[in-house]
Order: sequence, then C-alpha cells, then structure tokens
Amino acid sequence: MPVTDDLKLLIDAAEAAGKIASGFFHGSAERWDKPGGQGPVTEADLAVDRMLRNELTGARLDYGWLSEETEDDPRRLEAEQVFIIDPIDGTRSFIEGSTTWAHSLAIARNGIVETAVVYLPERGKLYAATRGQGATLNNAPLSVSTTSTLENATVLAAKPNFAPDLWRDKDVPPVKRSFRSSLAYRLSVVGEGRFDAMMTLRPTWEWDVAAGSLIVEEAGGIVSDQVNGPARFNNPHPQLRGMVAGTPPVQDALVTRLAEPLA
Repeated sequence: MPVTDDLKLLIDAAEAAGKIASGFFHGSAERWDKPGGQGPVTEADLAVDRMLRNELTGARLDYGWLSEETEDDPRRLEAEQVFIIDPIDGTRSFIEGSTTWAHSLAIARNGIVETAVVYLPERGKLYAATRGQGATLNNAPLSVSTTSTLENATVLAAKPNFAPDLWRDKDVPPVKRSFRSSLAYRLSVVGEGRFDAMMTLRPTWEWDVAAGSLIVEEAGGIVSDQVNGPARFNNPHPQLRGMVAGTPPVQDALVTRLAEPLA
C-alpha cells in the first residue's frame, strides 16, 4: 500500500475523530478514572476509539492495532505494520476545557513510524508526516528551530523532569521550561520550530509519542529515549524509556547531561 494512501487515510480519520470529540467537548462528556491510577477517560475517548478502529482496520485488514483505549491484542506483534493510536491525547485538558488536546495517529512498519498525523480540532492544526517526505502543518512545510545551545533553549517538559537527581552532578541545565499536557502536541510544536526540545523522563506509552516523533524527525530534529537509544515501536510491552526530542544540538546536549537512570 503506498504511503501516500496511508497518509490520506490517517488525515481523513483524524478529521472524523475531531468532529466526534468536538461534539462532546462543547457538551458535557461523562468521565471516570481508569483503574490502577492510569488517569481519566471520557465517553469521548471511547467513541473516537471505536470509530477509528472500525475505519482504520476496516481499510487495512492486515495492519495490527494498538490504542490506549482498546484492550491490547498480542496479534499486533505478528503484523508488519501496525496502527498506534491515542484517540484523545491530553484527556485532562479535554475535561478542563483547554484546547490543547489532540488526536494522535501513526502507522509503524517493523517498529519504525512511517506515517503520522497529530490533529488539534479546536485549534485548527493538522500536523502530518511521511518518512522521507517531510512534515507539514496545514500543508505548510515544517522545520525545527535553529537553536544550537542549551543556554536559554526552550524545552517542553513537566516540572519533575528538572529535579536535580535526574542530571549528572545534579547540574540542571539552564533552559526555559514550558508545558503542554499532550505529548503529541509537545512533539509537534518542536517540529514546528516554536520550541527547541521536549522531554519526558518516565516510562512513556507508545501511543502518546509515536505520531509526534515522526513529525520532529521529518522536520529535521532528533528523537531518542532518555539514554539516547532509538525510539522503536510495537513492543510487547508498549512503553519507551522516556523521550527526548529537539534540534540536533539541543537534543544531544540534553541526553548527554542526563544522569543514568536507576533502572
């Protein structure tokens, strides 16, 4: 299947997801907490997940399926290509009425993301990328920033990531920290060049970062886990060892200064 066809499939699906989610967003979606402290979920998440699974797997019968809101099916590990989906990334923002939640849709082939879409319907932003063909925002080409040093670099990350114990010699880098709740959106705005890097230093679910990671890479950035290992997807346990992404020099400086993880 040509990758251009896959990208159109993801774009169409993301736009359909936006219509469903926005209908709940402007109303009052029922919400509850997942067991085990896994965070909140709403009826909007589940409605979007059902639609995406039906449409995407119906169009690509041989692709596997991995989604935050679907019980994991180990048969995905046998598929050469797999959808990696977060129906609504940033559910807390969705519940709170913020517009920074996103639909995150990716297709990985043999562990490497080949096609990706991150869509923020309430902001009218559709990020898209195909490996080897660049990244776009609303069809306009993207490029990461030209920042080359950590001094005053802008980094999207939660505050706990800057605890001194996480850095070599407890030397926290002199960066300007900002925050967005959606990891997919954090990655996308790094690809857009609005921020120099993003990072998350805790175990990271694949569906949160698969699509955004390709957008950064295709915009000229570098993506790795927190020990500078490659980001590979469709793992038996679908988590990565965090993620650090940004302009090549800033990303390299961040991972170089991080302390070795305890485990």
